[in-house]
Amino acid sequence: MEALEPTTQGSSEESSKSPAPASVDDRSKSAERAPGAASDILGPPAANRHRLQDERSAITHHFALGGHEGYLTVGLYPNGEPGEIFIRMAKAGSTIAGLMECFGTVVSVSLQHGVPLKVLCDKLSHTRFEPSGWTGNEHIGYAKSLMDYIFRWMELRFLSGKQLSLFGQGEGEISAGRELTPGPVDDSQFLHDISDAPPCVACGGLMKPSGTCYTCINCGQTSGCS
Repeated sequence: MEALEPTTQGSSEESSKSPAPASVDDRSKSAERAPGAASDILGPPAANRHRLQDERSAITHHFALGGHEGYLTVGLYPNGEPGEIFIRMAKAGSTIAGLMECFGTVVSVSLQHGVPLKVLCDKLSHTRFEPSGWTGNEHIGYAKSLMDYIFRWMELRFLSGKQLSLFGQGEGEISAGRELTPGPVDDSQFLHDISDAPPCVACGGLMKPSGTCYTCINCGQTSGCS
Protein backbone atom coordinates (compact mmCIF):
# COMPACT_ATOMS: atom_id res chain seq x y z
CA MET A 1 0.00 0.00 0.00
CA GLU A 2 1.15 3.41 -0.84
CA ALA A 3 1.53 5.77 2.05
CA LEU A 4 -0.90 8.67 1.84
CA GLU A 5 0.89 11.96 1.83
CA PRO A 6 -0.79 14.69 3.86
CA THR A 7 -2.21 17.41 1.66
CA THR A 8 -1.28 21.00 2.28
CA GLN A 9 -4.02 22.50 0.15
CA GLY A 10 -6.31 23.35 3.08
CA SER A 11 -3.58 24.87 5.15
CA SER A 12 -2.32 26.89 2.22
CA GLU A 13 -5.82 28.28 1.58
CA GLU A 14 -6.23 29.19 5.24
CA SER A 15 -2.85 30.89 5.30
CA SER A 16 -3.70 32.86 2.19
CA LYS A 17 -6.94 34.08 3.80
CA SER A 18 -5.31 35.08 7.11
CA PRO A 19 -4.17 38.72 7.32
CA ALA A 20 -0.54 39.43 6.84
CA PRO A 21 1.35 40.52 9.94
CA ALA A 22 1.63 44.27 10.34
CA SER A 23 4.90 45.72 9.31
CA VAL A 24 6.87 48.26 11.31
CA ASP A 25 5.74 51.06 9.02
CA ASP A 26 2.08 50.11 9.50
CA ARG A 27 2.48 50.08 13.26
CA SER A 28 4.13 53.48 13.21
CA LYS A 29 1.34 54.90 11.08
CA SER A 30 -1.32 53.53 13.41
CA ALA A 31 0.51 55.04 16.36
CA GLU A 32 0.43 58.40 14.64
CA ARG A 33 -3.33 58.08 14.32
CA ALA A 34 -3.80 58.45 18.06
CA PRO A 35 -7.08 59.96 19.32
CA GLY A 36 -5.43 63.32 19.91
CA ALA A 37 -3.98 63.48 16.43
CA ALA A 38 -7.28 62.40 14.89
CA SER A 39 -9.16 65.13 16.73
CA ASP A 40 -6.73 67.70 15.38
CA ILE A 41 -7.50 66.59 11.86
CA LEU A 42 -11.24 65.96 12.12
CA GLY A 43 -12.21 68.69 14.60
CA PRO A 44 -12.16 69.62 18.29
CA PRO A 45 -12.95 67.00 20.92
CA ALA A 46 -16.52 66.61 22.05
CA ALA A 47 -17.48 68.91 24.94
CA ASN A 48 -19.77 68.05 27.83
CA ARG A 49 -22.87 70.15 28.32
CA HIS A 50 -23.36 71.56 31.81
CA ARG A 51 -27.03 72.41 32.19
CA LEU A 52 -28.29 74.87 34.76
CA GLN A 53 -30.08 73.66 37.86
CA ASP A 54 -33.89 73.45 37.76
CA GLU A 55 -34.20 76.55 39.95
CA ARG A 56 -31.71 79.27 39.04
CA SER A 57 -31.16 82.97 39.59
CA ALA A 58 -31.65 85.27 36.63
CA ILE A 59 -31.42 88.91 35.58
CA THR A 60 -33.97 90.49 33.23
CA HIS A 61 -32.97 93.63 31.35
CA HIS A 62 -35.31 95.83 29.30
CA PHE A 63 -33.96 97.50 26.15
CA ALA A 64 -35.27 99.63 23.30
CA LEU A 65 -33.45 100.19 20.04
CA GLY A 66 -34.46 101.57 16.65
CA GLY A 67 -38.18 101.26 17.30
CA HIS A 68 -37.84 97.71 18.65
CA GLU A 69 -38.39 96.89 22.30
CA GLY A 70 -37.45 93.71 24.09
CA TYR A 71 -36.35 91.91 27.24
CA LEU A 72 -33.10 90.03 27.78
CA THR A 73 -33.14 87.40 30.55
CA VAL A 74 -29.82 85.88 31.64
CA GLY A 75 -29.91 82.67 33.71
CA LEU A 76 -27.01 82.21 36.12
CA TYR A 77 -25.03 79.28 37.46
CA PRO A 78 -24.60 79.06 41.27
CA ASN A 79 -21.25 80.87 40.94
CA GLY A 80 -22.94 83.78 39.17
CA GLU A 81 -21.69 83.10 35.64
CA PRO A 82 -24.18 83.31 32.75
CA GLY A 83 -25.43 79.94 31.51
CA GLU A 84 -28.35 80.85 29.25
CA ILE A 85 -30.10 83.83 27.69
CA PHE A 86 -33.66 84.41 26.52
CA ILE A 87 -34.47 87.28 24.15
CA ARG A 88 -38.12 88.31 23.89
CA MET A 89 -39.07 91.02 21.44
CA ALA A 90 -42.22 93.09 21.96
CA LYS A 91 -43.46 92.43 18.42
CA ALA A 92 -44.30 88.77 18.93
CA GLY A 93 -44.55 86.71 15.76
CA SER A 94 -42.30 88.98 13.72
CA THR A 95 -39.29 87.72 11.82
CA ILE A 96 -36.84 89.51 14.08
CA ALA A 97 -38.55 88.05 17.17
CA GLY A 98 -38.13 84.51 15.83
CA LEU A 99 -34.52 85.11 14.85
CA MET A 100 -33.62 86.55 18.26
CA GLU A 101 -35.32 83.67 20.06
CA CYS A 102 -33.34 81.10 18.03
CA PHE A 103 -30.16 83.12 18.51
CA GLY A 104 -30.69 83.08 22.27
CA THR A 105 -30.93 79.28 22.15
CA VAL A 106 -27.65 79.05 20.21
CA VAL A 107 -25.86 81.31 22.71
CA SER A 108 -27.28 79.33 25.65
CA VAL A 109 -26.04 76.02 24.24
CA SER A 110 -22.63 77.61 23.57
CA LEU A 111 -22.32 78.86 27.14
CA GLN A 112 -23.34 75.48 28.55
CA HIS A 113 -20.68 73.76 26.42
CA GLY A 114 -17.94 75.97 27.85
CA VAL A 115 -17.56 78.75 25.28
CA PRO A 116 -16.26 81.76 27.26
CA LEU A 117 -18.57 84.76 27.38
CA LYS A 118 -15.65 87.02 26.44
CA VAL A 119 -15.22 85.16 23.14
CA LEU A 120 -18.89 85.73 22.29
CA CYS A 121 -18.70 89.40 23.29
CA ASP A 122 -15.56 89.98 21.20
CA LYS A 123 -17.12 88.28 18.18
CA LEU A 124 -20.59 89.82 18.26
CA SER A 125 -20.23 93.29 19.78
CA HIS A 126 -19.89 96.21 17.35
CA THR A 127 -21.57 94.26 14.55
CA ARG A 128 -23.45 96.68 12.31
CA PHE A 129 -26.90 96.10 10.79
CA GLU A 130 -30.46 97.35 11.23
CA PRO A 131 -32.19 98.03 13.54
CA SER A 132 -29.72 100.42 15.15
CA GLY A 133 -29.97 103.68 17.04
CA TRP A 134 -29.79 105.38 20.39
CA THR A 135 -30.51 103.10 23.33
CA GLY A 136 -31.16 105.46 26.24
CA ASN A 137 -28.43 103.63 28.19
CA GLU A 138 -25.75 106.18 29.10
CA HIS A 139 -23.10 103.46 29.31
CA ILE A 140 -23.74 102.18 25.79
CA GLY A 141 -25.21 105.11 23.91
CA TYR A 142 -25.53 104.38 20.23
CA ALA A 143 -25.81 100.68 19.31
CA LYS A 144 -25.06 99.55 15.77
CA SER A 145 -27.39 96.52 16.03
CA LEU A 146 -29.31 94.40 18.51
CA MET A 147 -26.33 92.05 18.79
CA ASP A 148 -24.07 95.01 19.47
CA TYR A 149 -26.27 96.22 22.31
CA ILE A 150 -26.86 92.80 23.90
CA PHE A 151 -23.22 91.76 24.04
CA ARG A 152 -21.88 95.17 25.03
CA TRP A 153 -24.39 95.14 27.88
CA MET A 154 -23.39 91.59 28.91
CA GLU A 155 -19.73 92.55 28.81
CA LEU A 156 -20.50 95.57 30.97
CA ARG A 157 -22.56 93.54 33.43
CA PHE A 158 -20.52 90.33 33.74
CA LEU A 159 -16.97 91.02 32.49
CA SER A 160 -15.96 94.62 33.13
CA GLY A 161 -16.56 94.48 36.91
CA LYS A 162 -18.38 97.83 36.82
CA GLN A 163 -22.07 98.48 36.35
CA LEU A 164 -24.85 100.62 37.74
CA SER A 165 -26.36 99.33 40.93
CA LEU A 166 -29.52 97.32 40.49
CA PHE A 167 -32.01 99.92 41.74
CA GLY A 168 -30.02 103.15 41.82
CA GLN A 169 -27.92 105.59 39.85
CA GLY A 170 -24.63 105.15 41.70
CA GLU A 171 -21.86 103.18 40.05
CA GLY A 172 -19.82 100.61 41.87
CA GLU A 173 -17.80 97.49 41.37
CA ILE A 174 -19.92 94.39 41.04
CA SER A 175 -19.18 90.77 40.31
CA ALA A 176 -21.73 88.02 39.89
CA GLY A 177 -22.76 86.45 43.16
CA ARG A 178 -21.11 89.15 45.30
CA GLU A 179 -22.28 92.28 47.02
CA LEU A 180 -22.06 95.66 45.33
CA THR A 181 -19.23 97.89 46.48
CA PRO A 182 -20.38 101.51 46.09
CA GLY A 183 -18.09 103.71 44.08
CA PRO A 184 -17.76 107.45 43.64
CA VAL A 185 -20.57 109.27 41.88
CA ASP A 186 -19.92 112.15 39.52
CA ASP A 187 -21.73 113.99 36.76
CA SER A 188 -20.41 111.62 34.06
CA GLN A 189 -22.74 108.88 35.29
CA PHE A 190 -25.88 110.74 34.29
CA LEU A 191 -27.43 111.50 30.94
CA HIS A 192 -26.12 114.48 29.08
CA ASP A 193 -27.74 116.70 26.51
CA ILE A 194 -27.30 114.61 23.38
CA SER A 195 -29.89 116.21 21.11
CA ASP A 196 -27.20 117.23 18.61
CA ALA A 197 -24.36 114.94 19.75
CA PRO A 198 -22.90 112.69 17.00
CA PRO A 199 -21.95 109.05 17.63
CA CYS A 200 -18.29 108.28 18.29
CA VAL A 201 -16.39 107.44 15.10
CA ALA A 202 -14.15 105.00 17.03
CA CYS A 203 -16.63 102.87 18.99
CA GLY A 204 -20.08 104.24 18.15
CA GLY A 205 -20.69 105.11 21.79
CA LEU A 206 -22.40 108.11 23.35
CA MET A 207 -20.67 111.48 23.05
CA LYS A 208 -21.21 114.41 25.40
CA PRO A 209 -20.62 118.13 24.86
CA SER A 210 -17.14 119.26 25.85
CA GLY A 211 -16.64 122.95 25.14
CA THR A 212 -17.11 123.52 21.42
CA CYS A 213 -16.79 119.82 20.52
CA TYR A 214 -17.82 116.42 21.86
CA THR A 215 -16.08 113.68 23.85
CA CYS A 216 -16.99 109.97 23.84
CA ILE A 217 -17.99 108.60 27.24
CA ASN A 218 -16.81 105.08 26.40
CA CYS A 219 -13.36 105.57 24.88
CA GLY A 220 -12.57 109.29 25.33
CA GLN A 221 -12.37 109.99 21.58
CA THR A 222 -13.03 113.64 20.65
CA SER A 223 -14.87 114.95 17.63
CA GLY A 224 -11.74 116.61 16.26
CA CYS A 225 -11.22 119.73 18.29
CA SER A 226 -7.86 120.41 19.86
